[in-house]
Amino acid sequence: MDSTSKLWVGIDWSTELHQVCVLRENGAKLCERAVRHAPESLGEMCSWLAQLGCDESASVHVAIEVPHGPVVDVLLERGFAVYSINPKQVDRFRDRFSPSGAKDDRRDALVLADSLRTDMRAFRAIKPDSPWIIELREYSRMHEDLVHERTRITNRLREQLRRYYPAFLACFSDPGESVALDLLKVVPTPELARKARTAKIASILAARRIRRIGPEEVLAKLREASFVVAPGTVEAAVAHVQLLVQRLELISSQVALVRHELERCLESAGSSGPDAEVEQRDVEIMLSMPGVGTIVGAALLADAWRLLRARDYHGLRALCGIAPVTKCSGKKHIVSMRKSCHLGLRNAVYHLARVASQRDPASAERYSAMRARGHGHARALRTIGDRCLNVLCAMLRDGTTWRPRDPDAATAA
Repeated sequence: MDSTSKLWVGIDWSTELHQVCVLRENGAKLCERAVRHAPESLGEMCSWLAQLGCDESASVHVAIEVPHGPVVDVLLERGFAVYSINPKQVDRFRDRFSPSGAKDDRRDALVLADSLRTDMRAFRAIKPDSPWIIELREYSRMHEDLVHERTRITNRLREQLRRYYPAFLACFSDPGESVALDLLKVVPTPELARKARTAKIASILAARRIRRIGPEEVLAKLREASFVVAPGTVEAAVAHVQLLVQRLELISSQVALVRHELERCLESAGSSGPDAEVEQRDVEIMLSMPGVGTIVGAALLADAWRLLRARDYHGLRALCGIAPVTKCSGKKHIVSMRKSCHLGLRNAVYHLARVASQRDPASAERYSAMRARGHGHARALRTIGDRCLNVLCAMLRDGTTWRPRDPDAATAA
């Protein structure tokens, strides 16, 4: 093969067997094969592709539906140009080869290779992330999973308490908080609440530094009348509650541990590498902005680091789901919320905007103006989030930290 020509490779990945299709520059199929998901098989696949490209990895362009995983890692390590194509896009490209909607692994590998061959300009090459970003991303997703799991178990605990102990929920609306879990160990039933001593409740509240409610008030609420339930219901519910309490305590300790690791990762940003100084400065600028704390900052850096590094405001707002979607055709003009986005980043920008609307006067004014015009809470927060992302990109571009607006200067103007 001519050393200057290119090969276009499509890989339809799977958990056990990957289908690989190789096309020439004119679209003719060169060869195809199935590759087992095993270290030695993936290594053999890379050697085979390099041999087809006359040992020039740069002349081999690979399309795959996922941007990460062992297949992507081994291809990047061998120097191949790898492109991730969204499964929705692949579904549209499949109509070129199968208008009837027929689908199989061999056809999908062919579709991937041909779509990259004809529309390469529409896709971005995958680049390996630094070890720091990989570690930060993993801890960020661990924290997100743990918080979701804690919410699920807390909801199950709430349902059990509603069966026999509604007074406890009247006292603590969030039964998953640490002080509520401690109290459930001591007074898990209304009967034990009537026998509990004030000093014991006071010691639990003091240990958790709870001052919003006193021990006498807690006991008064817990001793309120409860439902009359069938014999055995209380015993069964208490057994379930105690099990849920143990799980919540474990998850809470894990959440605290992961949060500590996130803080460590953010503090160690730029500790090594050619761009260490730039990375550390960018983290300092981000964390100076109201609404960007450890969790939100870690989420933005983990999943949008390349866009932040490029100061790509338009790409960032699209990935976070802030940029609206406009559909205009003839007399029809519709602007709707973007549904296709990174859900973790959408959630992070939501919390960024929520806190910014409380702590930043300019964001608070914008929020009030949006609500006064009849927009809902979510719509107003998306506007605040859009503004925050624009300001964040400008801060990163100029290398300046957050400076709150001077109210005296605004009044004088």
